[in-house]
Amino acid sequence: TLRQIIDDDEKWRNILRGLNETFYHQTVTTSQIENYISEQSGKDLQAFFDQYLRTTMIPTLEYRWEGSSLLYRYTEIVDGFDMPVRVLLNDAPHWIYPNAQWKEYDFGNRPDSFLVDPNFYILAKPL
Repeated sequence: TLRQIIDDDEKWRNILRGLNETFYHQTVTTSQIENYISEQSGKDLQAFFDQYLRTTMIPTLEYRWEGSSLLYRYTEIVDGFDMPVRVLLNDAPHWIYPNAQWKEYDFGNRPDSFLVDPNFYILAKPL
């Protein structure tokens, strides 16, 4: 899931290689690794790490359709968690950007099929 958040395969490869080069033969702390990945990605990943490393809660994407609009939000999350998630509408990929507040995205028409990408470690709960 972290790879999807960074959303740049070359940057992700460089981060992984950089971890090996920077911390070669060292004993490191979780904080060092988290800070390195955040700095190299250029993204504040603190809430992501808090969610997946320091809690047992699985982020839950609650959603419902109102006409052609998808209303969605996360529950079971730490403060500040706002991981983007890829969804498939009629097998076409789209990104949505949930957080703890309800959001709305109008797709123009309601799709015949809707699926949350199973590569994301979240639960999806239709309401």
